[in-house]
Amino acid sequence: MKATFAVFAAVVLCACPSYGALAPPPGYYAPAGHASPDGKSGETLCPAPPPPHVGALVFRSKYDGSDSARADINPGAVKDYHEQTRAIVDLERGVVRYVMRAMRDGGSHEVDCAVQWLDAWARADALMSTDFNHTGKSMRKWSLGSLASAWLSLKFSVSQPLAAYPRQAQRIESWFARLADQTVKDWSGLPLERVNNHSYWAAWAVMASAVALDRRDLFDWSVERFRVAVGQVDERGFLPNELKRKQRALAYHNYSLPPLTMIAAFAKVNGVDLRGDHDAALRRLAERVMAGIKDHEAFVRETGKKQETNDIQDHADFAWLEPYCALYSCTAKVEGWKRGMQPFRVTRLGGDVTRIFRTNP
Repeated sequence: MKATFAVFAAVVLCACPSYGALAPPPGYYAPAGHASPDGKSGETLCPAPPPPHVGALVFRSKYDGSDSARADINPGAVKDYHEQTRAIVDLERGVVRYVMRAMRDGGSHEVDCAVQWLDAWARADALMSTDFNHTGKSMRKWSLGSLASAWLSLKFSVSQPLAAYPRQAQRIESWFARLADQTVKDWSGLPLERVNNHSYWAAWAVMASAVALDRRDLFDWSVERFRVAVGQVDERGFLPNELKRKQRALAYHNYSLPPLTMIAAFAKVNGVDLRGDHDAALRRLAERVMAGIKDHEAFVRETGKKQETNDIQDHADFAWLEPYCALYSCTAKVEGWKRGMQPFRVTRLGGDVTRIFRTNP
């Protein structure tokens, strides 16, 4: 165990890609569960995975019936959406939960179950339907982001928990590659007025996949999408396409920050510093959001609507503070706010974001 931690420390001190290979931030190298002592895998009794979703990705939006602001939630549509997407969400949450437990406890059982669940969906070529609507392609990229970023903690761990699963890992990563390529198709070529938080989350899913697969083309696409995103941030820190969400504008500005800060953190590790892009637009956006959390008035003036705060109540909604404060020097006040909400655990960022950013070069 001492040797393992020594290797981990050395990796963290380097925290750089070797031979040009793409790398994640250093927290992903932390020890995880080990392979089974007898060298066998796939024999752990795990709960059955959710049934792979292989049909059409056509789901009802929770905003069904809303006007162009897409800000009024339809309770009946929410119920339908949850029923239609239950298996996908259960897979995301289950895999991320197994990976977090493996990172926390170091057990092989959790690794085995995460691999079994992912392999079942990879074998079925799930989530690959080209019959989809907007909500369906949104689910595809959210799921890819959750699963690929959780996978990074297993793939890059110094304890090499995936060593016992070569065939499964190959199938899973081939599936991730197909999902990532489809996600690029789904979210490319949009007119600027339609580039919003969905595109940012797609770019995060592709970035996590790029590093998992060592695909520079995917990395470059994600960075390009980031630059389009921050290019929209005005001089006051607002995103025009999120202001269109009226009473949910503040919540959607906040929701835009997790994927953008994660992309910037990953890019920086790989030699691409995005912090200064468009006159430090990412920082300008974050500062606008932090000011808005304290006082909604600026968002009320811009939208003419009292802001809905249901989506900025949970601590997890502010998990972007971890990569943000790793990128920038946060004030003591912001650091205190962040510490008061830790740990941040978010399925669609791959799990325990606080653990990932606890150690930085």
